[in-house]
Amino acid sequence: MNTLQLMVIATGTAAVLAMGVGAFMGPNVAKEGARRLQALRFRHSDNTTDRVEAQLKKAVAARKPRTHVIAGSGSRIEALALRLHRTGMGWTLNQYAYASVGLALAIALVIYLKSGIALISLFAGLIVGLGLPHMVVNFFIKRRVGTFTSKFPDAIDLLVRGLRSGLPVTETLNVVASEVPGPVGEEFKLVNERIRIGKSMDDALQDTAERIATPEFQFFCITLAIQRETGGNLAETLSNLSDVLRKRAQMKLKIRAMSSESKASAYIVGALPFVVFGLIWVNPGYLAKFFTDERLIVAGLGGLIWMSIGAFIMAKMVSFEI
Repeated sequence: MNTLQLMVIATGTAAVLAMGVGAFMGPNVAKEGARRLQALRFRHSDNTTDRVEAQLKKAVAARKPRTHVIAGSGSRIEALALRLHRTGMGWTLNQYAYASVGLALAIALVIYLKSGIALISLFAGLIVGLGLPHMVVNFFIKRRVGTFTSKFPDAIDLLVRGLRSGLPVTETLNVVASEVPGPVGEEFKLVNERIRIGKSMDDALQDTAERIATPEFQFFCITLAIQRETGGNLAETLSNLSDVLRKRAQMKLKIRAMSSESKASAYIVGALPFVVFGLIWVNPGYLAKFFTDERLIVAGLGGLIWMSIGAFIMAKMVSFEI
């Protein structure tokens, strides 16, 4: 059995495990039935609270992005360009492609010079070249989204003060764009630009909500939509939303503090085998058979598969959503 056959077997095993996980992670039948019954009750209820909740659910469903591409994009290339825009770094598709290809070639060359096995070198180069830029983009997106989320309640408070002073909503959006620094001001500037070129405020806000994809901004858009349909004091509604978002942020910080020990343990357990492998690599002859002996290759691939499963389980255990 050669190296190519071992790689095919390992890939097939990983695909079967992934399909098994996907098969058992589908929607719960009982919960789906309860959801449909609740929707039917909302549709035919005369209660004002039920009607408002039905409108809220309808607005959320209308703003739910498509699952096969990122919301606001029509293809994979547009989705990637949108992800690069979310980083706030000004990166282009060409720069991303050049970085990925260059990194893949560099890693493949280094591993080939160390091991002399072309297939494993190419495989490792592809994994690093495709995975590492994706992780870097995710890091900058999360950092920018975190900054936006932390400053967004202050922007809502500024909107509330403007509305209570008698300014219209569009003017208060201009005030937020000019007064709030960072990603919040940048996104509200884009909203104002869309309104100036003829888009409605709802469409302009929804475009921004789809691009930044944060629940907090979605809450803001849904609140404005519901307030237009049901009426009421917009300043008071936004003030309550600001208080809810601050409490939500406090809850996230509490969860992060409570789960930090578990996350640190998961990181150590997941990284320890690779750290030890890298330390032992100081003596390449000691590990040379891992790239030539078929039994050691099978053992290594099996270990990587089971480590991936364990890392996935640990990530689910320490991940909390509110």
